[in-house]
Amino acid sequence: MAPTPPRHIFDLIGNTPLVELTHLAPRPGVRIFAKLEGANPGGSVKDRIVLAMIEEAEREGTLKPGATIVEASTGNTAIALALVGGQKGYGVHVVMPKGVVASVPDILRLYGAEITWCESEGGMRRAVETAHEIAGSTGAYVLGQFTKQANVEAHYETTGVEIADALERVDVFVAGLGTGGTIMGVGRRLRERFPNVRVVGVEAVLGDHLQGLRSLAEGYLPPLLDLKQLDGRYLVDSASAIRTVRRVIEAEGILAGVSSGATLHTAFRVAEGMDRGNIVVMFSDGGWKYLPSHPWDAAERGDEALNEVYWW
Repeated sequence: MAPTPPRHIFDLIGNTPLVELTHLAPRPGVRIFAKLEGANPGGSVKDRIVLAMIEEAEREGTLKPGATIVEASTGNTAIALALVGGQKGYGVHVVMPKGVVASVPDILRLYGAEITWCESEGGMRRAVETAHEIAGSTGAYVLGQFTKQANVEAHYETTGVEIADALERVDVFVAGLGTGGTIMGVGRRLRERFPNVRVVGVEAVLGDHLQGLRSLAEGYLPPLLDLKQLDGRYLVDSASAIRTVRRVIEAEGILAGVSSGATLHTAFRVAEGMDRGNIVVMFSDGGWKYLPSHPWDAAERGDEALNEVYWW
């Protein structure tokens, strides 16, 4: 009997591929596996948390039918919200700092989302404040990806389980430090299955705008992020991340997003101190929406403006 096809696009969220990067293995005995979150219908890992947070709010009765949801985002959460919120019949209002990849607002407009822009100097802190101001004046519901525990629980219940069930052992888990939800949720689940796993966070160099990767030196510590739960933190600049993505495309055929280059670049550095073991890296989105911005060319030129764009 043929398998029953999914009844709704939400049924395609999660259960993303975990692929070994065999051509980029740093040394015999050390294996690197990439969790390909670009396979989600909205193109990123954020589909998971947006669906989980909206459905939790619906169960609690804090999100009413026909309401507008407002959220601060530099790209992936905004797209996921426009997809999920739109399918559920909610209005979607996104607050974004200037400097996001040009294709992101085009995608949001296609989904029918409203966009409010903030000056890039204020970063995500200012965007979050603006989202709350809009909610206060209009009655919109704030999604709250930076503060609500449902973000962490979505990864504990889904992403972490998928990784743990796919491998007999995980020695290192590498993920970006954005909201903190991914690394906290997956890290907690993996530690239950593999007590000796090392959980490693990746952040952008101060001044760089690796989209979704926040430099903690800029003064904003996401409330969901508990630094004591990390075994290491690495800084990655935009050019290094983009060059590493190009290596992935050429060697493995995976068109990954820029932050994937940051996590893989970090995995290579971690692997230098390992004789054997399995490293899992989060590839949080695909690379398609970045193509119009030509980041690969800018990285090769050493373009100073490269760090002025939010790349994830």
